[in-house]
Amino acid sequence: MDRTLATGSVSTAQLELLEEQVFRARQQYVSTPPRQMITVLLDHLVETEAMAAHRQCAAVQVRLSELTAMLATLVADALMKLGQLSRSQTWYDTARAAADDSGTPELRARVRVQAAMLPFYYGPLGEAVKLAGQARTILRGRPVRTTAFAAVAEARALAKLHDTHAAQAALRDALTVFEHSREEHLADTDAFGFPERRFRLYESGTLTALGRTSQARRVQEAALRLYPRTTGIDPALLRFEAALCLAHEGSFTEACELTAATFLGIVAEHRTLIVEERAREIVAALPPGAKFARSARELREILALAPGPA
Repeated sequence: MDRTLATGSVSTAQLELLEEQVFRARQQYVSTPPRQMITVLLDHLVETEAMAAHRQCAAVQVRLSELTAMLATLVADALMKLGQLSRSQTWYDTARAAADDSGTPELRARVRVQAAMLPFYYGPLGEAVKLAGQARTILRGRPVRTTAFAAVAEARALAKLHDTHAAQAALRDALTVFEHSREEHLADTDAFGFPERRFRLYESGTLTALGRTSQARRVQEAALRLYPRTTGIDPALLRFEAALCLAHEGSFTEACELTAATFLGIVAEHRTLIVEERAREIVAALPPGAKFARSARELREILALAPGPA
């Protein structure tokens, strides 16, 4: 029995090396185009799967399940950006199964709130609220960044559903937790971190959906100052939020011009379906009369040239 318990084909050195490789991939993911990242992530998943296929001691198996959950989440996120929605959903399901197998509460919650992004952007919004709520339940109010992430993600989805009271309550909870939480690792350069700039992105989305445009604009400006020169699509998403605020305030020409400039300013490899959908949301927010203005026509022409789902 002692020999059985000690059996394992993975050494500590092998596991630590794999964890280092996955951590570098998490850092690389922040600014690397999704199509390029999928190849890197799948290579690490093949290696992780090979290790997990054989019996390992419990401590090693937990770490392998954690790595599987992280990698599967990033693959799912990349596929979502590329518009491969059904494949993205299956990878999110795998990530949740691996996170639950690890038994790590914060990872279980993080995978669920990350999975809420798929229904938030593509529907149904109720599923986004449900997943974010599950994440909050798992953490039971622990003062960590993932709790703040779950609360502000729930607030953003509720605001888009026009549930003003619940959205405001969730946003208050998120602000309270975020102000009292700390992250031990390099949050600014880690896809599994939740730095202030990302929190402000979700806060901006909540305020914009609630119609609190002046507050949303202040949050957007503060968030944009926190982003480094080289990063992913988050700054563009913030500028799309600013364009939505302009549309809500009746500045339709300015909203279309900002959307067009933002869309064209995104590096081609990052100009994926999720970006196109956010840009089209500004067009949808225009009243019927404004949709035939010159700036709106030019914006629709730009978006019509977009390649669509990969």
